[in-house]
Amino acid sequence: MSSDAGRLVEAGAKLAESRGARLFGRNTIASFLAFGIDLALLWTLVEVAGIGRLPAAAAAFLLAMSVHYVVSRLWVFKGSRRGMASGYLYFLVNAGIGLVVTLAVFWSLIDLLEIQYLIARLIASVVAGLLVFFLNAAFNFKAI
Repeated sequence: MSSDAGRLVEAGAKLAESRGARLFGRNTIASFLAFGIDLALLWTLVEVAGIGRLPAAAAAFLLAMSVHYVVSRLWVFKGSRRGMASGYLYFLVNAGIGLVVTLAVFWSLIDLLEIQYLIARLIASVVAGLLVFFLNAAFNFKAI
């Protein structure tokens, strides 16, 4: 098993511990806030501005992830030794991975399974959100 894969497995195992569970709980709250912003922006861009669903989903995701970083930095992973700018850069790399996963799941659900786009976005966010939490917790903030 590669070092990175081992760290992800280790991060998952540590979730059962109280600190990991507390971080996951706080991250869940921060994620709901970011997701609310994401959905509101997605709906506005699609229904009001007339932008296509995939570009709108990408733009809403990236803006919501910036809000998520600030909340994560100040509350979820407070006390991180990583600098604000470098932490944001790592967060954006992880968010980029999350964006690829989000758009792949989103596209699959709306185009292949014909699921309504807001419901598809909800499902995609759960899948990508779990991945991004583990990536940030293990590699960016090194909290678990």
